[in-house]
Amino acid sequence: METIKIHIVDDSASVRKVLGDLLDTDSSLEVIDTSSDPIIAEKKLKKQWPDVFILDIEMPHKDGITFLKEIMATRPTPVVMCSSLTENNTKITMEALSAGAVEIISKPKVGLQNFLYESAMMLVDVIKSAALADVKTLKKTISAKPGLKVSPKLTADALLTPFDGKRVTGKTDKIVTIGASAGGTQALEALLTSLPQNSPGIVIVQHMPEKFTFAFAKRLNNICAIEVKEAEDNDQVKSGRALIAPGNLHLMVIRKGSNYSVITKEGPLVSRHRPAVDVLFRSVAKNGGENVLGVILTGMGDDGAAGMFEMKQAGSRTIAQNEETCVVFGMPKEAIKRGGVDEVLPLEDISGEIIKFAVN
Repeated sequence: METIKIHIVDDSASVRKVLGDLLDTDSSLEVIDTSSDPIIAEKKLKKQWPDVFILDIEMPHKDGITFLKEIMATRPTPVVMCSSLTENNTKITMEALSAGAVEIISKPKVGLQNFLYESAMMLVDVIKSAALADVKTLKKTISAKPGLKVSPKLTADALLTPFDGKRVTGKTDKIVTIGASAGGTQALEALLTSLPQNSPGIVIVQHMPEKFTFAFAKRLNNICAIEVKEAEDNDQVKSGRALIAPGNLHLMVIRKGSNYSVITKEGPLVSRHRPAVDVLFRSVAKNGGENVLGVILTGMGDDGAAGMFEMKQAGSRTIAQNEETCVVFGMPKEAIKRGGVDEVLPLEDISGEIIKFAVN
């Protein structure tokens, strides 16, 4: 595997060092350069162009959004935005996603001793995911080194007992569950804006840091016919509403009679993520069965593949986004490979299937 070359552009020398040290823990990643602002970066780029950029939002001389747009216009390259958890920055980061950024990371705390090991793992995964991103597809949608101790990859067993294979009986409201990662914010925007107000209740896990999920849900709520909100404990899953898992919390669907609601839960990373698609999908396999439609969208890795297979065993209908419309054909590919997918569809056809599911 070729080394993934990274250029970090951030006005904080401490942040540049923390990010560089974290990325240096994986032998497949190489920070080839760092710059304190885009003007300096532009001079260095004449000599060497990276595979992935990490850009700060607020920088002197030229801000990260402007530089991102210039990169996308001149030489489209995967870009990861590095943002602090302020209300203003989360809003600006939503603009960055619309402009072509592939992923978001939270600005690390200064000092590696204060930065959780699991955050380092997630950072490495984000960069690897970004390197695989097809930025041309993204535009259309918008249109370990030796010595590094890798912790075991946990499954949904860490939070929920294994699915026992028993199918849920009895008709209830129909609901839809969706899992997504890299490229998912753009895919979800395209999907949700095409749904009518009377669509079935939807529950979503999109891999995204805390705080950003609130801003993402708020932005979608402003442009969709359905209500979109960041999920809170005991929120009802109902027609005309989409609930998005809060960053850094797992989300599960529970059944009360013929109605569904959600609960959030802290816990370890599952499939290296929190929230994890596998946790959401297992919860509906156990509680929803044939009353649920599962959809897995663009993203790197295998989160959601095991859970989608359990959903299919439980009688749920399952759909995966096709390779041609994915920014990263990782999660759907793995779900297909494991036999958990009934149908593979281009992104633009999935909303129609959701509407059909609601009326059949």
